Amino acid sequence: MTATANRPVSQSQSPPERSMARRRRSVWKNVGGERIAAIVTPLGLLVLWEIASRFGLINPQFFPAPTTIALKAAEMISTGELFEATWISVRRLSIGFVIGAVPGVVIGIIMGLNRWVRTIAEPIIAATYPIPKTAIFPLLLIIFGLGESSKIAVVAIGVFFPVVVNTAAGVMGIGRIHHEVGKNFGASRLQVFRTIALPGATPLIIAGMKLGVGMSLMLIVVAEMLGGTDGLGFLIWNSWSTFQVETMYVALVVISVLGVVMTFVLAEVGRLLTPWSQHDR
Repeated sequence: MTATANRPVSQSQSPPERSMARRRRSVWKNVGGERIAAIVTPLGLLVLWEIASRFGLINPQFFPAPTTIALKAAEMISTGELFEATWISVRRLSIGFVIGAVPGVVIGIIMGLNRWVRTIAEPIIAATYPIPKTAIFPLLLIIFGLGESSKIAVVAIGVFFPVVVNTAAGVMGIGRIHHEVGKNFGASRLQVFRTIALPGATPLIIAGMKLGVGMSLMLIVVAEMLGGTDGLGFLIWNSWSTFQVETMYVALVVISVLGVVMTFVLAEVGRLLTPWSQHDR
């Protein structure tokens, strides 16, 4: 064997290859450190909470230990109570989210492409967006009654506004050159909508949907508290009324998990739809 064959692989690499290898190792090291920090930080807070509750540093009646909450969650899972309440809220949430997000995307793209539509729609959105959605829930109860429709409607309204605002901003942020290229190739309005406006605005559409997730979770809980007899919101209200603090915390944890899961799913969808907008951090 020659001397070159006996060299380590790293020595046989060219300078650009070694630089690329060091960059990959650095990226993986940073990603690994971020993942560890993301796991260790909440676990550390839970441990501190457990210790503080067990040793009386905080009132366990109001802040029960995480292990106590976990045992209560296991009990509620075994009886099916937690699954039933979660499924009811998720069903309402999903239907309302779709009903609010789809028109928000369509109208937002049209606003971004058409100045006249934007001129007409912007004052209406500016006037109605600041109105607290919980304040109009009594009106929705009068219109739709105490059934599913009022709860779905308030979620849809809450999701619509951040989606339509972000979508319009995303379309207006697309460079003029893209529209000029489409015009030079004779693209129809539908083709411009499908191949220029929608892909170009997708990152901000996803951002608007992420904002809509938080809004929809808050609204569905309030709606179920004020006008429901089931779901996670009603579970929180009922446990507060009967001073079942552990049950209330279980419902709050489930809502937090739903928010994390939905945000993660939207982030992954955005990553798949817009690979060109991903950059190494």
